[in-house]
Amino acid sequence: MSETDGQKLVDLLGYCIMPTHIHLILMQYGEQGISIFMKNVLNSYTHYFNNITQRMGPLWESRFKYVRVKKDEQLLHLTRYIHLNPVTAYLVEKPELWEFSSYNEYCGRIPVSDRICKWDEIVEIKEDSYKDFVENDIDFQRELARIKNLLIE
Repeated sequence: MSETDGQKLVDLLGYCIMPTHIHLILMQYGEQGISIFMKNVLNSYTHYFNNITQRMGPLWESRFKYVRVKKDEQLLHLTRYIHLNPVTAYLVEKPELWEFSSYNEYCGRIPVSDRICKWDEIVEIKEDSYKDFVENDIDFQRELARIKNLLIE
């Protein structure tokens, strides 16, 4: 997907763009691939935003956070988590209504030729069962979000 000096940095496996943050699931190629990719993306957007708003200075509050995914099952649950983010935040009632995520790609609503995510070589996802897998967890994820501030880390 993104290259530096002809070297592929990452493939995008999934995403969800929220009003205040973004979720990306990336497959890294080579050392520091994700870090370099994120630096490029965040710096490019900062330059763009500062240019159109005629402002200067940093735009992002902190460094990006990441979690290393070790198993297919963990990846599957992570995709569900990010695809339910707009539903959990009550921005939409169903994940397919949020146009800024890869959910509709995962559910087969986007033709393969138009997809930007490349999960199919990593994990097998059946479109109909994936939709059920995600949507059956809406109430649970909303409840977790409601009580997360009560938890001690």
